[in-house]
Amino acid sequence: MLYRRFGRTELQMPVFSCGGMRYQYKWQDVSPSEVPPQSQDNLEATIRRALEVGITHIETARGYGTSEMQLGRILPQFPREKLIVQTKVSSLSDPREFRRKFEQSLKFLQLEYVDLLGLHGINTEELLRDSLRLGGCWEVAKQLQREGRVRFIGFSTHGATDTIVKTIESDRFDYVNLHWYYINQNNWPAIAAATRHDMGVFIISPADKGGKLYAPPQKLVELCQPLSPMAFNDLFCLSHPQVHTLSVGAARPSDFDEHLKVLPLLEEAETVLAPILERLEEAAIAALGAEWYYTWHKGLPTYDRTPGQVNIPIILWLRNLAIAYDMVDYGTMRYNLLGSGGHWFPGNKANKLPSARELQRCLASSPHADKVPALLAEADRLLGGKEVKRLSES
Repeated sequence: MLYRRFGRTELQMPVFSCGGMRYQYKWQDVSPSEVPPQSQDNLEATIRRALEVGITHIETARGYGTSEMQLGRILPQFPREKLIVQTKVSSLSDPREFRRKFEQSLKFLQLEYVDLLGLHGINTEELLRDSLRLGGCWEVAKQLQREGRVRFIGFSTHGATDTIVKTIESDRFDYVNLHWYYINQNNWPAIAAATRHDMGVFIISPADKGGKLYAPPQKLVELCQPLSPMAFNDLFCLSHPQVHTLSVGAARPSDFDEHLKVLPLLEEAETVLAPILERLEEAAIAALGAEWYYTWHKGLPTYDRTPGQVNIPIILWLRNLAIAYDMVDYGTMRYNLLGSGGHWFPGNKANKLPSARELQRCLASSPHADKVPALLAEADRLLGGKEVKRLSES
């Protein structure tokens, strides 16, 4: 395993982390007696495999159902100083409830402290203000730190880049969990801000939200040769030293194997990546046209400034991936979360577009204003289907 300094925490962070949202029994708390032995055995085998290959960072959250409780049966069996344990608690308007939920997390984990506590889901300006206000959740986290039950404080986010940067610029946090990968590099300014503040950078869900890369389309497989799409994306992310660790949402012990193939390639990352990056760009331009490829995103309104809160940038992005790389399954999964994703994945689908006049008004700054309405309708035909719920609600 390779390790990177996790910002000002000074922790030696493995470049792959064991994310804890896919091996648990249920997304809701249940009695320990309800957890089937095979579920617990699989989780414990997954943790043992992670530690065997040097993945010392175990990440979970209060919102991950039975994950913490099941981890609590295995983590105390290892030397505590050999582990980096992170949990996350949703940033709440009631700081007393935040403390109560953290205490429940610690009880489930059967640990005296966690190394990393994340304020979970600072996705909006309102949640940021609520978290940092006098007496808010951040102050509770600092008190827990003074009590020796938390070593370092960070935040996780699915929010807009501007909100993430503002949260980082508050200089209240030691690390950030955020989305950034080949198909969506919008959050690079946030990573740059985190680097300026010497914060740890943890990439959320690079294999799932990063393209459903465990089940890639054949076109993407061919474009990423000689690597798998998953290994390509890992290498792309880790070729940037500002990125410290990628989450592997392992559901079973073997889920680490493909990721580990990247480790010997890191010293020659630039050479390995160059032809793949060139092929990916050429394929996208061939499918979408150069003008659209380079300028499609310019002047688009955010969902909250669009009638009906249609999330135009996200919809066009998903259409691009479907057309360029045959990523229809991924696009369908994400597209049908619109309308039910709340602040984790905001905005609505294009199945109820505003009137032509309203749409043209909000597209006034786009160089493709005349094309966008038809492309939104095309995206809905291509990707529309059954509504999808977030995993935690399924």
